[in-house]
Amino acid sequence: MRLLLDTHVLIWVAEQPSRIPVTAQALIEDPENDLFFSSASIWEIAVKTNLSRAPRPDDLQVDSRLLRRQLTANGYTEIPITGDHGIAAAELPPIHKDPFDRILIAQAEVEGLVLLTADSVIPRYRLPFRRHIEKL
Repeated sequence: MRLLLDTHVLIWVAEQPSRIPVTAQALIEDPENDLFFSSASIWEIAVKTNLSRAPRPDDLQVDSRLLRRQLTANGYTEIPITGDHGIAAAELPPIHKDPFDRILIAQAEVEGLVLLTADSVIPRYRLPFRRHIEKL
C-alpha cells in the first residue's frame, strides 16, 4: 500500500509515536508499504512554527528541516506540490477550509495514495481513493 501521512501523523511519528493507534502503527511499520510525505506538510510545519503555533495546541513544535531529513533518511518519499495537485484541490467540494489539508487530499487523489489521517473532517470526502483510508 502507498501511504501519504498527513501533517499530524508525521509529527507523531517523529515526536510522539505513542499517539499513533496500533493499527496505523502497523501500517507505517509494514515493510510492504511505501511511505510518502508532502512538501505541503513541511511547509505547514515551518509556517506554523514561525507563527509560534503548532498544527494543534497539543502538538510539539517541530523543526521542519530536521523532520524532513529524518523522514527521507528513514525511507519516506517526498511528494512536491504540482499544478495538477493545485487544480485538484481547487475542484474539491468545500468541505474542508484548511488549504494544507485540501492539498493533501488532492495529492492523495492525483497520486493514488491512501491518506493516513487523524483529521475528523477529511473522511467526509467521498472520493475513490478514500475507500482504504485509515482513521486514527
